Amino acid sequence: MHLLPLSLRDLLPLPDGANASDTVLGGVHFNRTVLDFWNYTLYSNNTLSNGSNCFLTQQPYTPVALLPNGSFVNSTWCYDPIRSIGPRAKAGVAIGVVYAVALMFILACLKKHGRQYLPTTKRFYPVGKRWQWYYAILVCVAAFISLFMTIDVDRFWVVGLPIIINSFFWYLLQQFTMALVWEANFFLIIPRNWGEIEKQRSPDQTAARAEPNATDVRFKVATFCLVICWLTIVASLRHSILHYYPRNRGLVNKARGFLRYAPLRFKLVIPLAACLIAYQGLVSFRWDYSVLNTQANLAAVYAGGYGPALLILYIQIIYGFMSPNEDKELMRQRRVREAEIDHDLGIVAKPAWWKRVTRDDHLVGKMSMRDRIARNVREAYIDAPPEQQQREIEMGNMGGSSSNTSTPVRPGFDAAKGSTFSSYAGKSDRRRQERTMNAAAELLFPNSGAGRPDRASELMQDGPPPSYTDAQTRGRSDNVSLNSLNPGERSNSTSTAVSVSGQPQQVKSMLDV
Repeated sequence: MHLLPLSLRDLLPLPDGANASDTVLGGVHFNRTVLDFWNYTLYSNNTLSNGSNCFLTQQPYTPVALLPNGSFVNSTWCYDPIRSIGPRAKAGVAIGVVYAVALMFILACLKKHGRQYLPTTKRFYPVGKRWQWYYAILVCVAAFISLFMTIDVDRFWVVGLPIIINSFFWYLLQQFTMALVWEANFFLIIPRNWGEIEKQRSPDQTAARAEPNATDVRFKVATFCLVICWLTIVASLRHSILHYYPRNRGLVNKARGFLRYAPLRFKLVIPLAACLIAYQGLVSFRWDYSVLNTQANLAAVYAGGYGPALLILYIQIIYGFMSPNEDKELMRQRRVREAEIDHDLGIVAKPAWWKRVTRDDHLVGKMSMRDRIARNVREAYIDAPPEQQQREIEMGNMGGSSSNTSTPVRPGFDAAKGSTFSSYAGKSDRRRQERTMNAAAELLFPNSGAGRPDRASELMQDGPPPSYTDAQTRGRSDNVSLNSLNPGERSNSTSTAVSVSGQPQQVKSMLDV
């Protein structure tokens, strides 16, 4: 008995037909017994449904026949887009085109400001200055999906999935627009039962199911989270102004300083973000102005729901075209500072073509390893003056012959000539690498090649291994007399047994200790 008023409003009895087992829907006769067997019910919106299948009954969408298995012939599904687009869809497409134009400008700004001209360091990554443009692209994508789904919202005979997609991506648009600590709002809004939003098929159903779900406490708390995000943005901007601009005393002077030193872009963007948050707070309390309502006030939906985000995008676009690339601006400021310093010091900079004429750095990438080693040796040999080739200390040489410190080279070795190093013309990469390593070893250890065959033959013989010390260069032979050293000259021996029987050293200064 309690369901009778609801049945009178939502359900309709099947019209009478030619007999008790016949009914007429849209001018077509159907078997009432089959309809009752499959639990088909006629609703006031000219639909016939049994909870699983739903079909339209008005002309020209009326089915032509009903089969005994409960299926209709030439039927039209309730969720097919058969209506013409209405004011909501027309306004949505128009605003979607404006978002499309904004996306093209955003991509141009991303290319301008995202390009890297300075080397990347561990403390700075180029993605940091691109995030504002990445979020702008996400705003455009969410707006496209939400706005163009309004076409199906108007065209569907029965409210269904399009209104859910339209509302879902509108909330994502808000979060992308804020682009700061949006995860808090994400987990309050997105993980929920969105199926209740489409329950707007009758006024009673809308009031009982869709409206309470669209204005529940989670939407209200999500608005509070966006307010926290907005306050965080304002506090961050205030913190930057406090530490990078002159400080003001007093509450009124601090407010004036904040408004004076805040960039113009933030003076426009922050109030628009506040309007966006205010509209979300409004729709969490008022169902009449909500995007989730198919019969909502369109002026409030598009002005408050999509207007602030669109204005923020175009403010960002204007800023992107008017401001230079950050890396280029840093390079320009660096050139200005270097020019001022050179002018103060009286330094005249060489022209840009000087390095291209005097150096061959552009050929290094095309050189082999052998050519690079020979090039470095030639530069070191040519650039070093003759008076600097001898090692000197602050107090001068302590005496003694220079033969003990000089390193002999093989006969005919000339590092200044490229022909000194023999090139390998074969095709074996392993052999070419061995030749290169031998050339490098010959440069670093010039006299090691002469004793290499003898050392190899000694290693192949039976008996104890050869001594690790070289008697000619490192150790002291038995026939070398310690008396040949000059007084005060250091000995190259590292053995304490020989030093005990030798002449004691005479210390001249603390440098000899």
